[in-house]
Amino acid sequence: MKKLPIGIQTFRKMHEGNHCYADKTPLIAKLADSGGAYFLSRPRRFGKSLLIDTLAEAFLGNQDLFSGLWLENNWDWEHKHPVVKLDFAGGVLQTADSLELTLLARLKENADGYGLTLENEGVHLRLHELIAKLHEATGERVVVLIDEYDKPILDNLEKPEIAVQMREGLRNFYSVLKGQDAHLRFVMLTGVSKFSKVSLFSGLNNLNDITLDPRYATLCGYTQSELETVFSEHLDGVDLDEVRHWYNGYNFLGESVYNPFDVLLYLDRKIFRSYWFETGTPTFLIDMIRERGYAMPQIHEMRIAEETLEIFDVDQIALEALLFQTGYLTIQSHRQGPGGLLDTLGYPNHEVAHSLPHAFLNAHTPSAQPIGRLSETLFNALEQNRPERLESAFHAFFAAIPHNWYRKNKLSEYEGYYASLVYCAFASLGVKVIPEDVTNRGNIDLTVRWQNVVFVLEFKMVEPGSPTGSALVQIRERCYAEKYQAPETSVSLIGMEFDQKKRNLCGFEYEKSKEVTNDQ
Repeated sequence: MKKLPIGIQTFRKMHEGNHCYADKTPLIAKLADSGGAYFLSRPRRFGKSLLIDTLAEAFLGNQDLFSGLWLENNWDWEHKHPVVKLDFAGGVLQTADSLELTLLARLKENADGYGLTLENEGVHLRLHELIAKLHEATGERVVVLIDEYDKPILDNLEKPEIAVQMREGLRNFYSVLKGQDAHLRFVMLTGVSKFSKVSLFSGLNNLNDITLDPRYATLCGYTQSELETVFSEHLDGVDLDEVRHWYNGYNFLGESVYNPFDVLLYLDRKIFRSYWFETGTPTFLIDMIRERGYAMPQIHEMRIAEETLEIFDVDQIALEALLFQTGYLTIQSHRQGPGGLLDTLGYPNHEVAHSLPHAFLNAHTPSAQPIGRLSETLFNALEQNRPERLESAFHAFFAAIPHNWYRKNKLSEYEGYYASLVYCAFASLGVKVIPEDVTNRGNIDLTVRWQNVVFVLEFKMVEPGSPTGSALVQIRERCYAEKYQAPETSVSLIGMEFDQKKRNLCGFEYEKSKEVTNDQ
């Protein structure tokens, strides 16, 4: 049985260790045949490092590693190209000096591998010198492969002045590549974020961005077919529909793919967990959502112009672009609008759909205890069809949010703030949650469904001293429950009203259609 390549990022180790490998070499050959300079953005832990290493082994002419793969008989093995391979995966760089020292060290490692000595001062001059000397020494044009090209910047986004220094240092370094075209056979940069060309790549505007090129949509990640064939020996007892529900759904304008990290850990343990999400806490992202007053239910279905996905820089970060590039949203639909391409973004799969709201909730309380109590009570309320239990659960949760959290914002004055938290509380359970649920009489603020129990929720802000009860009245008058009326289904109408001064519930009413529970 072939082994699962957990933690394997080098192609040689993949081959020699008899690991499962999804053959991406037809796409690699297509890239190489076209030549030029390429850029690919994919979320973290998506197989970018393995792709870069596979390219390196192919251009180095190591044919024995490709035995049995498509590339074995579809590559010019007679020409072996010198390869300059750089990556920034290891460590966190926090000063411009540390960036320069790291670049100098990486260039020296590459030069030493070919028995060359670099003499010029400055990292950009040494890169220029390395490429020229390699071409002269070998008689073959050079391949430059850069992995995690943006990591020094992303690691410092919370310190914009340092992030700008990193950006300027890297721009100076990368700009060398454009003037080396005569010496270069192939160039590829990979990373998480796509910085605008006017910022990071102003000197390297010949990059061919294949991030959303349908021809290369499956270059990283596993397709459904690859999961079922490459890993067939590991699928005994596996519910493929549930695996697809949890981990598939990343769309780069082609066939959807799985995040490899999730697939490998699930097949190893056969337990559904948020493996990818748990490897990196998106603190900066959650803080940005909070600071900008972004309503979490809007993330469920976000319509934007495609150029918005490219608006990313240290001093101009579009939240939509950040969510997409980091893998918390993906493209759900793609169409031509009157002013250009339009995309609808949404959660890629169940893992992200319940993990991101949970992280948002955690950001509001100093300990996990209030979240744990809230989650347990909400699930029991759904399972046992007891909507009345929501009142005390949410009242306690809102009371646990520290008062100093509100010091620099006025979010507690807005209905959307409370709607976001209620939405996240239910979404983090993994149950079906529909914000702005459309009916023939208007939109329900929030619908929650677990098996045969449905909660229909309406939210209202109430001025201090004003009467309550209008939320439930609206649900009744607009007949929102009719959409879900069916045999063996219980629909509860729930009105929740909030006092902006007290920052908590001031009104809670409900009606229940019938006594149906989920254990019937």
